[in-house]
Amino acid sequence: MDISKLGEFGLIHHLTDNIQVKNASTLMGVGDDCAVLHYPDKEVLVTTDMLMEGVHFDLTYIDMQHLGYKAAMVNLSDIFAMNGTPRQMVVSVALSKRFQVEDLEQFYSGLRLACEKWGVDIVGGDTTSSLTGLAISITCIGEADKQDIAYRSGAKDTDLICVSGDLGAAYMGLQLLEREKSVYYQQVEEARKKGNRNALEQLAHFQPDFAGKEYLIQRQICPEARGDIIKTLREQGIRPTSMMDISDGLSSELMHICERSGCGCRVYEKNIPIDYQTAVMAEELNMNVTTCALNGGEDYELLFTVNIGDYEKVDALEGIRVIGHITAENLGKMLVCRDGQEFTLQAQGWNPLKS
Repeated sequence: MDISKLGEFGLIHHLTDNIQVKNASTLMGVGDDCAVLHYPDKEVLVTTDMLMEGVHFDLTYIDMQHLGYKAAMVNLSDIFAMNGTPRQMVVSVALSKRFQVEDLEQFYSGLRLACEKWGVDIVGGDTTSSLTGLAISITCIGEADKQDIAYRSGAKDTDLICVSGDLGAAYMGLQLLEREKSVYYQQVEEARKKGNRNALEQLAHFQPDFAGKEYLIQRQICPEARGDIIKTLREQGIRPTSMMDISDGLSSELMHICERSGCGCRVYEKNIPIDYQTAVMAEELNMNVTTCALNGGEDYELLFTVNIGDYEKVDALEGIRVIGHITAENLGKMLVCRDGQEFTLQAQGWNPLKS
């Protein structure tokens, strides 16, 4: 169905009419000039992310449903990174004429799947036209008790540095997708040059080679916000002294924490968690796997610090790894390699404004 047949408000109704409110803090969701929220005894957390086609995602290898899911998870991750609980989401989309109503249905199905997983209400947004492709802007609203909020500025000397999950897999997934995309377009170009119509028809059914690397693809197109880690830390009585999610790379995020907290750090290469498929893919591409883990980005794992007195508690938790410790600022921000050599950490992660 052409979007123009529904119009802006018809499209909004079509996508949101059956959304059921789940949170008591949502007094009015979709359907009025503004959403109405009520937080009597909590601090309110607000985060927003913009995703641009050709910069943050490529519709050659991510479908609209997975894109909606990922767009939601990216924002939910920011709320969890403040040790908060996400409650509401506002979604705005700008799209070109090549998109149909069914595309938006798929996008919203992904959004809603992510929101339903964490009990988040979609309470509004906007739609408009675009001359350059698809643009997505999402704002997520959450809550936290004042004493529980984990800022980037709370790390202190001797704190332990911890990460959840494993690192570098999403970046390796992106490299794999880009490689298979390149292979596809090379074959199309060769077939066109030769005027081989049969080959072009066969390429319509081109299948990329992802065998044995499915985890890497999942980490790139279907990331998970680590609300489960926040729940585990709360259950164990562990309060992070600082926290961020790893969107731009471990090195970049750790340097943000050190700069805001006025401290240094020591990170041990041998302790950085890396999945087997990540290591195999890095070797296949002749890339240093530690560099990929430090600078790849889009892992959406949690990087946090805890008091050294919580070592036994946090070390016993599945899915969390202690990778180093906070030091005095004058000792620098250092990576300790497996052979004992030390190198200054470099922020080489994702920079969307870099040419």
